[in-house]
Amino acid sequence: MDDYKNRSYGAVGIGMKGKIGIVVVDYQLAFTDPKYPLGGAPLVMRGLENTARLLKIARAHNVPVATCFTAYKCERDMPYWKVAAVRDQFRLDHPSSALDPLIYDENYDVVVCKSGPSIFFQTPVVPYFIKEGVETIIVTGCNTSGCIRASTIDSFQWGFRTVVPEDCVGDIEEGPHRDNLRDVARRYADVSSADEVIAYIKQSTS
Repeated sequence: MDDYKNRSYGAVGIGMKGKIGIVVVDYQLAFTDPKYPLGGAPLVMRGLENTARLLKIARAHNVPVATCFTAYKCERDMPYWKVAAVRDQFRLDHPSSALDPLIYDENYDVVVCKSGPSIFFQTPVVPYFIKEGVETIIVTGCNTSGCIRASTIDSFQWGFRTVVPEDCVGDIEEGPHRDNLRDVARRYADVSSADEVIAYIKQSTS
């Protein structure tokens, strides 16, 4: 029995409509390079590869892309993170703060440094998408249970249609990845795939 479904959670689909924009959340070396404590989780690397595939098509069709990384000047500049690796390494001058070259195009992407979980919190990403006439936000990046969930909820709260391609996001463990996607799909967003978003881009911009 699915009591959420019986109480109408997830009963209304959102769908992709109008112009889309893509956010790429925290695909920085801290999460993608296995030499770092948080780096190289298999689900994150799968998400990185599928996001790169999606972005190649998106850029070819002039889709707006906003990319972010998380970093601070010093520990005093940080929120009260409970993750030791964040406190130790997420600094502006640390090499792990660099965006992974697989997903970053410095000549195309709008890049922001964020201080909290959501790419939208105290950054210019929302005004950028409003200026671009975006109606639907595609959320990619890591980690699903943290910054992806926060960014998805903020996208919803800003009034955007919100879609999360399951294979473009990742987490340290599969359980939290699946649980959080299931939960946001009940309330705030559609869970889709890279192939479905690519098909929409090609159809809507042809």
